[in-house]
Amino acid sequence: MVDQPRSLNPILTLDLFPILEGKLIELLRCLRHDDWLRPTLAKRWTVKDVASHLLDGNLKRLSIQRDGFFGLMAPPREGYEAFVAFINRNNADWVQAARRLSPRVLIDLMEITSKEVQELFHGLDPHAPALWGVSWAGEEASANWFDIAREYTERWHHQQQIRLAVERPGICGRELYFPVLETFMRGMPHAFRSVKAREGTAVEIQISGEAGGSWFVEKSDSNWHLELHAPSADATLKMDQELAWRVFTKAVDAQAAAGEVEITGDRSLAMQALSLVAVLA
Repeated sequence: MVDQPRSLNPILTLDLFPILEGKLIELLRCLRHDDWLRPTLAKRWTVKDVASHLLDGNLKRLSIQRDGFFGLMAPPREGYEAFVAFINRNNADWVQAARRLSPRVLIDLMEITSKEVQELFHGLDPHAPALWGVSWAGEEASANWFDIAREYTERWHHQQQIRLAVERPGICGRELYFPVLETFMRGMPHAFRSVKAREGTAVEIQISGEAGGSWFVEKSDSNWHLELHAPSADATLKMDQELAWRVFTKAVDAQAAAGEVEITGDRSLAMQALSLVAVLA
């Protein structure tokens, strides 16, 4: 398990859910019939498929976390890849079945269940152990605030995929996007886990734009840690905020992104930051 950042505070996103979900419902209600069929960055999924996937997330949260009902049990952990394969099969099965639902039914169910999920989250102690660990950050056990922040990033980036597909403005303001980037960065030490480096080695990740910021991943006590500051950086990677979310959700691979980022210092160290995948994949 990767150590939690020693100088960073919990990321509290609960108050942002109603704003983000409200924007999604408003967007979905104004889509034309052909908009629902448009392809997205989510591989073979259309806009309607991505919306159905978000509904599935609500239904699973309520059934499992609120009601204690496990309809499908994950197989014994045989490694991360086997677990991801199980999740992907379930996601694909749901999306296929949800193609029977009309957009109106889908929106109505989304609106109802989103409010119920928010009520569920408000009833949780943010510092108590979560039902699920944030595996892409290398954690088998996580606090509720991190699991909820992870859920927020899921909803944000899938809505962003829909907006991009239907040619609507993305949600790129600091209030709603910065917490996404901040949460993604919690997985950066895990992305560097196999990198050999001397104690004190630091890599700076700069994300430019209204919602951007600067983070450091530093080698200390034989492990990598995320920090807000470092005395100096052995490498710096700078990318635009529009590219950042696509890289960290696997919409753009590291090789393609390499031509769109700025790197100073040790190039191999800086490039490692592009390996972060902040989704189950």
